[in-house]
Amino acid sequence: IELKSGILNIFLKTGIIFTQVDLWLGLSYCDGNWNKVTVIKEGSIVSASMNELREQTLEPHVQQLKVNSPIYIGGIPPEIQNFYKELGLEQGFGGCMKDVKFTQGAVVNLASVSSSAVRVNLDGCPSTDSAVNCRGNDSILIYRGKEQSVYESGLQPFTEYLYRVVASNEGGSVSSAWTRVRTRESVPQNVPTPSRVHSINGYSIEVTWDKPAGVIGVIEKYILKAYEEDGPNVPIASAELADTSMLTGVLTGLHPFTNYAVTLTACTLAGCTESLHALNISTPQEAPEDVQSPTAISFPMSLLMSWSPPKTPNGIITQYTLYMNGVPIYFGNGTKHVIKDLAVFTPHQFLLTACTLAGCTNSSQVTLFTAQLPPSHVDAPVLTVLDSRTIYVQWKEPVEVNGILDRYIIYIANNEQNFTKWNVIYNNTERFLDFTIQQLFPGTEYLIKLAACNGGGCSISEASTAITDESTPEGVSAPKAQSYSSDSFNISWTKPEYPNGIITSYGLYMDGVLMQNSSQLSCYAYGLAPWSLHSFRVQACTAKGCALGPLVEARTMEASPKGTVDIFAAVDGSKEARLKWLAPNKPNGKLTYTVFVTGLFYADQ
Repeated sequence: IELKSGILNIFLKTGIIFTQVDLWLGLSYCDGNWNKVTVIKEGSIVSASMNELREQTLEPHVQQLKVNSPIYIGGIPPEIQNFYKELGLEQGFGGCMKDVKFTQGAVVNLASVSSSAVRVNLDGCPSTDSAVNCRGNDSILIYRGKEQSVYESGLQPFTEYLYRVVASNEGGSVSSAWTRVRTRESVPQNVPTPSRVHSINGYSIEVTWDKPAGVIGVIEKYILKAYEEDGPNVPIASAELADTSMLTGVLTGLHPFTNYAVTLTACTLAGCTESLHALNISTPQEAPEDVQSPTAISFPMSLLMSWSPPKTPNGIITQYTLYMNGVPIYFGNGTKHVIKDLAVFTPHQFLLTACTLAGCTNSSQVTLFTAQLPPSHVDAPVLTVLDSRTIYVQWKEPVEVNGILDRYIIYIANNEQNFTKWNVIYNNTERFLDFTIQQLFPGTEYLIKLAACNGGGCSISEASTAITDESTPEGVSAPKAQSYSSDSFNISWTKPEYPNGIITSYGLYMDGVLMQNSSQLSCYAYGLAPWSLHSFRVQACTAKGCALGPLVEARTMEASPKGTVDIFAAVDGSKEARLKWLAPNKPNGKLTYTVFVTGLFYADQ
């Protein structure tokens, strides 16, 4: 069924039989009033009528019409138009329909029985003045010329217009069919402020408003916006409402205990307009959110508890409740609390509750420990000498750790440094209970202490003593031989660099002969010849054996030469003489010679 160019067309296809009924209406229907259209199929007769006009046709071969598919009113979806190309369907109906009724049954309420629908312009029905504006004889000439297109401005928004073209020449004229067009909507004007706002809860509000007056076009949607008072001019929350028949909407996503200004925005296809004024509302309080777990500064037997306000208080915090091990221990508005008389390094479960007038919220539970103290007592380590350079150290874990044992440290000192300097020989977080100390000095007394450490500090044991097995000395020093006369030496030496035990004796060898064997570190040798060369070497001995130091050579001091100096002279020309002499029998040192000459010397004039 189509209404086109003043003709009501009925197309009926049953099987292979195609039937068409055309009812000429002209512009009689364009009077701004409702028109009643009736289509009837009775046997082989198909008829159509509108108001007082009627047309029918007889088709003997027409078959019974069985409807077993959806019925489309006002147009058909584009996806199925290709299946009915022979019907020549045009674009959808523009206008209004009411009181649709089939042969059997009551009047159909399209809004309740339709399974799907597209937007229709229910406000687009022609008004009563259409009876004047769309009469063919009352049309207005808008263009005369030879162009094949024209642009008309100054039209009313969202108004239906009929156009036709008359082509004429000297022989006469011909007219096109009337074509219906509708201008687009305008942006809404004078959108009212919401008439009523009330809170559903702290997070949502219900807004009621009146339908904007004087909107030319179809309102596509309403938008509710909420702005924070004294905040940025950006809506905190908004809601789009596509069902424009409803004049009440819910706006969610708000914050409790906050002042808001609520506006209404109405939209057509041409654009949107927001109300100039807003309606203010304060959302009620709600229970807090994001309550933070308490924290603590730990002491060995107390905890200084503290907490921060909830990240989202949602109101005025009226009270905090602090629970320890499930028992409330604090009520109040403060954010600190001291808990005393606790055991050292003991875990406790804490939970904080924050309350507003609307309710309370718990934080997540947290486990906090009192602080650690150093271990109460550490036993001295047990030492086992394995050889001259190795000591095996063993120990026990402290009975009262007072925390989490973190590491063991071994300190060592020896008698070579008079036990005044302690060095760390072992520091390890691996909680082994033994350690082997290597590369020690033989025959040396060592003091060894053990430290056990946790997060509270370290406790050090008493020192244990061990002496490594002796060995032959190492690093025997070279003797220092000093001569203060021509016939004697003062010889001295120091202890070996590594005695490797208790030195039982020192032996001094001069010229390969042992001349002293004692515990002394010096020797006096005399009765020697002046300027005589001698070698010295020191031997140091322990119970395990002896070792020799390096060889050193030295001379006694010089003395006056003994004997005579025989001299021989030979004349060597008129002005020269050659002298020779023999050394004295006992030089007693490194000799230097001085020649004295007396007599006349030749001088050049």
